[in-house]
Amino acid sequence: MISLNIEKTFGFISKEKVSAYDAEVKAAQEMLEKGTGKGNDFLGWLHLPSFISKEHLAELNATAKVLRDNCEVVIIAGIGGSYLGARAVIEALSNSFTWLQDKKTAPVMIYAGHNISEDYLYELTEYLKDKKFGVINISKSGTTTETALAFRLLKKQCEDQRGKETAKQVIVAVTDAKKGAARVTADKEGYKTFIIPDNVGGRFSVLTPVGLLPIAVAGFDIEQLVAGAADMEKACGADVPFAENPAAIYAATRNELYRNGKKIEILVNFCPKLHYVSEWWKQLYGESEGKDNKGIFPASVDFSTDLHSMGQWIQEGERSIFETVISLDKVDHKLEVPFDEANLDGLNFLAGKRVDEVNKMAELGTQLAHVDGGVPNMRIVLPSLNEYNIGGLLYFFEKACGISGYLLGVNPFNQPGVEAYKKNMFALLDKPGYEEESKAIRAKL
Repeated sequence: MISLNIEKTFGFISKEKVSAYDAEVKAAQEMLEKGTGKGNDFLGWLHLPSFISKEHLAELNATAKVLRDNCEVVIIAGIGGSYLGARAVIEALSNSFTWLQDKKTAPVMIYAGHNISEDYLYELTEYLKDKKFGVINISKSGTTTETALAFRLLKKQCEDQRGKETAKQVIVAVTDAKKGAARVTADKEGYKTFIIPDNVGGRFSVLTPVGLLPIAVAGFDIEQLVAGAADMEKACGADVPFAENPAAIYAATRNELYRNGKKIEILVNFCPKLHYVSEWWKQLYGESEGKDNKGIFPASVDFSTDLHSMGQWIQEGERSIFETVISLDKVDHKLEVPFDEANLDGLNFLAGKRVDEVNKMAELGTQLAHVDGGVPNMRIVLPSLNEYNIGGLLYFFEKACGISGYLLGVNPFNQPGVEAYKKNMFALLDKPGYEEESKAIRAKL
């Protein structure tokens, strides 16, 4: 199970001040448990891990097997929370070069519906021309522009290449139980469907079929993913004392740092496979807390890569930042630095050492340098990259986000600001029903 260390924040905030959040955190936990806080109609994620049945997981695995047996490529069509959680887990657990290998044990997983780039979609449709592909269409409404547009293209291409009847077997809809365009299409076409619960918002949906189905298709153990999340649910429960509750401590520490002028949190990893965990985390916290002109700005870096770019700013820029480092304790493979007779690169002092030891010393050296440079540092230790630990990490961040949002005094479960760009885009595209907005925006332009 993951662990949290906040010792390297105490030169900037006090341990006593963090401990003093106990009562505030209890109140936030109570609001979550009793559903008395803002956004209480979107708390379905809170006890989701412990309520997922073996039968539900078996049904997801059975559908995943159909796609795995009949597809060389599976496209996940979704945006935001409808794809980031799945991608975070799949990329964290996959071989970095699986897509280049001739012998594949699972379909190639590709993502669409998360942008409106004509070149991206053209290149995708060209790539798929000689492929047996399937689609997982993830959308509660079925009318989100980016996803609906991509699915329209993919549906037609799949039917054209495989025939309408065969296409039905390899297109799956993850959508609303009763309403919305995606539900109507799925029922009309006869697609296999899974439900996005009404009380689970997109950014909290990774442990629903939104995340679990693609993860299963990619060949990973969703039972273990859920088990890790369920154990973390207990470890972060409302009955766990503050001093032993990692989600409570993380939420309290980041809020105390925020109240002391640290407005930007940078999530750091030293393992490139965790890049999309950071992307998922940025949506989770950015969309949950960025309201009412408040909120910590969530940013991320991949070290040691970004030490050669963003490292300068982090070391000596404006002191408005703190870092949370996801530290991977144990790697899967062993590779030692070889001895070189000429030693032109001067690296013989590393000969015989494991590459992971070099990476870990880079991590420790960076932490010391950044703390000395005025950057508070939290450290989350991930024992290893497997389904159980990733499931625990995801739930830890979700629970801490709910607590943190209430500590901040916002509704962590809505996203009204997301609609602003859509209204302008629809007006500019002359969507029916937006005539007045279209006139107003054209006058402004």
